Amino acid sequence: MSCASQTTPWPSEAERLRSFAAAIDAIHHDAKARVGPEDLRYIRRVDRVSRVAELVGRTLIAVSPGPILFTTGVLSLWVYKQLQATEIGHTALHGAFNRIEGAGKFHSRAHRWQVPIDEASWLRGHNGRHHGLTNVAGHDADIHFGPIRLTPETPHRFVHYFQVPFTFLVLFPNFTAGMNLHFTGVADVWLGDDEQLDFIPDRSPASIKDAYKRAFRKFVPYYAKEYLMWPAIAAAAFGWWLGPLVVVKSLAGNWVSERLRDIYSGLTIFCGHVGEETASFPEGTLPASKGERYAMQVEATNNYQVPWLVSLFCGALDKQIEHHLFPSLPTNRLREVAPEVRVVCAAHGVKYRQQSWPRMLWGSFKEIGRLSRKLPHERGTKTTLSAAASS
Repeated sequence: MSCASQTTPWPSEAERLRSFAAAIDAIHHDAKARVGPEDLRYIRRVDRVSRVAELVGRTLIAVSPGPILFTTGVLSLWVYKQLQATEIGHTALHGAFNRIEGAGKFHSRAHRWQVPIDEASWLRGHNGRHHGLTNVAGHDADIHFGPIRLTPETPHRFVHYFQVPFTFLVLFPNFTAGMNLHFTGVADVWLGDDEQLDFIPDRSPASIKDAYKRAFRKFVPYYAKEYLMWPAIAAAAFGWWLGPLVVVKSLAGNWVSERLRDIYSGLTIFCGHVGEETASFPEGTLPASKGERYAMQVEATNNYQVPWLVSLFCGALDKQIEHHLFPSLPTNRLREVAPEVRVVCAAHGVKYRQQSWPRMLWGSFKEIGRLSRKLPHERGTKTTLSAAASS
């Protein structure tokens, strides 16, 4: 396996992986034991801060007489939308607070996040498949998004030659809407490879209808609130003589704050999953043990170093390795255990990648560009756990 060192204190590879699994399980057990009311109080505080930011942002956008206050309002509204998407929504839907009494709206079954992504479809595709076997072709549908392939395990198609401009001009500015189309199966309807559809079983009318139903049951209420309800409230508050101007400003402020959230979220998530050294696995790959599964999760993932405030807006996805190992831990616990996980990986010869965010961004962009071309020997361009294990 690629994570094996040349000389190890273990008598066999199986024993090394058993020891690795035991160490990771111990970290997880200790972290779970600390999860409780304190974590619920924390996420409630973050939620209150975000709601205040929303109120301030929408008010400043409406009343701003000039560009400075308008920009301040847009940034404040972005703070609300970013925290609701990552630190709050993503964490709650992973079930981080399910075991805490009184979780209420932060329980995964009750939570409705403030992004245009259908919760049930996301849970099916993200929790069920992506976190099950990350970067394994045929299981993890996130190794490609429509016309974008993110590992060599996705066969090259003609449309991939255009994935660099598509990523930056279409996907990143519309990241959450694109994710809704992906997880609900609408992307399969539009762009899917007939030989392997990700989220619809076939192209029958019933399957297509279900995909659109899933997509629009989130799109319609979300965009109606953002682009109809809030502008109407702002116009009503200021009267007919200022109404049209306030509506235009509200629409513009909502749109810009959405773009900021989507670009930031897209950059966050791609950095954690895409890179030339990020392990990927051919279809049919299955870990032979818990330790091998943990090692696959670590080596298929990237961390990047950012200050705490930046991590807050990332929803702790700068600790993507820890999130892939412990997806149901709250974000503050992921930040706590990251140093321990890194030490355990180093001790067991498992590759733990962590760089600055700019360097990780550049590496992700380079890989997206590399994968836009047809690689002559794709299976040999990356060292993968499974390939090394068979050698």
